[in-house]
Amino acid sequence: MSECPRCHQPVEVQAIACPHCRLPLKAFGHPGIPLHRADGGDYLCPTCLYHADDTCNFPQRPYAKDCTLYVDQSQQIRQVTPYKPKWTSLARSWFSRNAVWFVVGTILLISILIALS
Repeated sequence: MSECPRCHQPVEVQAIACPHCRLPLKAFGHPGIPLHRADGGDYLCPTCLYHADDTCNFPQRPYAKDCTLYVDQSQQIRQVTPYKPKWTSLARSWFSRNAVWFVVGTILLISILIALS
């Protein structure tokens, strides 16, 4: 169980609002959208990654006390390495996509070689 940030009473993790003080805990009444809140009189924006790289389009910026898009800039961002297939798998997939043209080209090449000999 988690704790309500306002009244500090225990609430269920999937609760949309606190049953004691009616503070909204999830954004837009949806249990899958977390609502990040600032502690005390602070604002979320100075510590947000979107504010740091100037991509935030939240209307309350830079004075937002609660936000659905908040990402803490002090947390390490995981780098994702792009997938690079081997050349054999590339050749195999190219051949499977172009098998008809490969057969037509082979027949055409054999026909030209027979005509020239």
